[in-house]
Amino acid sequence: MRISVGQFRPGGDASANLEIMRGLARQASGDGSQLIVFPEESMFSIGKVEGPLAAAVEANWTSFVQQLSFLAAELEIAVVAGGYESSGDDRPYNTLVLIDATGRIVDTYRKLHLYDAFSYQESSRIKPGDGGIKVVPVGDLSVGLMTCYDIRFPEQARALADRGADLILVPAAWFRGDHKIEHWETLLRARAIENTVWIAAAGTSSPHTIGHSAILDPMGIPQVFLNEEEQGVVTTDVTRRRIDEVREFLPVLKNRRFARNEEIVESH
Repeated sequence: MRISVGQFRPGGDASANLEIMRGLARQASGDGSQLIVFPEESMFSIGKVEGPLAAAVEANWTSFVQQLSFLAAELEIAVVAGGYESSGDDRPYNTLVLIDATGRIVDTYRKLHLYDAFSYQESSRIKPGDGGIKVVPVGDLSVGLMTCYDIRFPEQARALADRGADLILVPAAWFRGDHKIEHWETLLRARAIENTVWIAAAGTSSPHTIGHSAILDPMGIPQVFLNEEEQGVVTTDVTRRRIDEVREFLPVLKNRRFARNEEIVESH
């Protein structure tokens, strides 16, 4: 399956962000891609939104998803992107939506691990996810969904692998800071290597976030990547055959001595 990651700098206007995404998706489609992954906060950056966040979410989430559906159907490409979904109170969910190449909404994933670290308190504005982990079929692959800070929790990636994920998607808005690029790159490699799965990570690129989108194979080797470009898209082939090759000589999932933790797998 041919997939792409798209990197850009979301502003506070969902319509303007959608136009950028349309251009990147068109480029990916022209490269033969069947799936494009956009960053966390693709709908809008909450730091750029004017007025109450809950009102902006209420006004934009449904139309954002609808426009992504039109885009996917028009270009015949599956799309994953992050936005903010109303939760019924002042704190929305940080949500990924996965739309197939016909424009059908396949599933959503609400971010489980909120970024309450490095002096930032995401939970003060965002509600934790309540839908558990998600593995969904896309083309001939099983795809697991994570968002940004989730990558620091190896048990979540392992739970996705245990549910059969061939590819884990990681939309992100990874903040800059001391050693933060090193952390990001190390964690992406580690989650790929320890689970022998593909990883596709799409990051926002702004003065406050690092970009550094990439697609890594099950050995943790980047196949394509971006650095700090404000906009860009890269594409490569993701195959089940490569997973099988790696697991033949590196059968870590078979060799482990700890049993599957069903409590984690079924976590809400």
